[in-house]
Amino acid sequence: MLGLVTSTRETAPSVRSLLILGASGDLTGRLLFPGLARLLATGRHAGLTVVGAGAEDWGAEQWSQRVHDATEAALADATDAGRAELERIRRDSVYVQLDVTAPGELAREIAALPGPVAVYFALPPAVSQKACGLLGPADLPEGTRLVLEKPFGSSEASAAALNETLGRLVPESQIHRVDHFLGKGTVLNILGLRFANNFLEPVWNRDHIEKVEIFFDEDLALEGRAGYYDRAGALRDMIQSHLLQVLAVLAMDAPARLDERDVRDRISTVLRSARVPEPFTESTRRARYTAGSIGDRHVPDYTAEPGVDPSRGTETLAEITVMLASWRWAGVPFILRSGKALGARRKEAVVTFRPVPHLPEGFRGVDEPNRLRIGFGPDVLQLDVDVNGPGDVLTLNRVTLDADLGEADLLPYGEVLEGVLDGDPLLSVRADTAESCWRIVEPVLEAWAAGEVPLQTYAAGSRGPADWATSAAGEDGAGPS
Repeated sequence: MLGLVTSTRETAPSVRSLLILGASGDLTGRLLFPGLARLLATGRHAGLTVVGAGAEDWGAEQWSQRVHDATEAALADATDAGRAELERIRRDSVYVQLDVTAPGELAREIAALPGPVAVYFALPPAVSQKACGLLGPADLPEGTRLVLEKPFGSSEASAAALNETLGRLVPESQIHRVDHFLGKGTVLNILGLRFANNFLEPVWNRDHIEKVEIFFDEDLALEGRAGYYDRAGALRDMIQSHLLQVLAVLAMDAPARLDERDVRDRISTVLRSARVPEPFTESTRRARYTAGSIGDRHVPDYTAEPGVDPSRGTETLAEITVMLASWRWAGVPFILRSGKALGARRKEAVVTFRPVPHLPEGFRGVDEPNRLRIGFGPDVLQLDVDVNGPGDVLTLNRVTLDADLGEADLLPYGEVLEGVLDGDPLLSVRADTAESCWRIVEPVLEAWAAGEVPLQTYAAGSRGPADWATSAAGEDGAGPS
């Protein structure tokens, strides 16, 4: 594994207190606290004060139950020091009822905690924006870190406004815009694959690559998240928030060092060059699932899900083609697709190389383009190649070379929190990048809202609309899940 160097970790003091806003919500119980528990189970960050806060009137017993449930799995593999930390958190962590939109309340809670403090906004974007707007620089002790969940804002303008608000409070290096999808292990696996192999980097360009596809197909349906998802949809929820970052890591030029400035500069350069070409009827697609079955589960029509407003026309499957205005990638389509209630989980990037310019006469069989597949969670590598035989050495057969990539010892949210606690913003989304992601998708969202691109349907449990090339089985069939 390549060595990691960061420009901020050496000087930034470790966080002493973690304040989780929205602690009574689903995100905290299902993802954030289990990620924290796995991190503490390693014995790192001993002595951290953890406080949950929310608008709900939770008693001590209710919070204690949440903390116990979220730490149970981590206890099984904890080191001795880690077990002691988890037991301490179970005993000492408290919950406070807090209205973050009331002037002065959040500032008072931050001031009462040992510093430096990391404030984790596990809240809807509009609530986070209002809460930050009520804070002033004097309300935040030195070293305070602000951690915000994506989507970051709801448009390019709102993201810029929130960036301005945050920039008045703390330096950019102390702002962590969370992208849990792209963990540190995954980023370093991609960068190591690309830049440590001399046979690969010379062909990583428009002369040798035909297209790049990035998939995040889920077999989960709405799962009770209508309150958020029906206002977001697949394009905002996954492509804007996560897959554009994957695109940037795949397409970026080599950084001089693996530090937060060099890596994030390269990511920013890629996204500044990105656009979705018009007409959007050709470069974008959207669809919504109807009733169907996934395994032995019956899934109702999306419009019949509790909390859904059918008039919104929310898409549950989105696909866009992004083009990059750069010497390396001019003319190469990057196809990004994400959706829910699909028949197979597919979380991977697929790089399709151009066909060979000449195949000698005499070979039989199908000579297919080589494909490199990079799977996310677990991180795996598959290279599809054509080889001779067996039997008739003139017949070409497709074989797949497999390798497991380095596996992180933390859950995705544990990787996020370790960067926050250590003051390492390497994998946080920088201010300009957050705005770029909205700039790329906003024209598409406007066209969809105006009905310029039809909303198709697909049965839950299917691969998606049959006329989408990315829904077809066979050469682009489901990869690693």
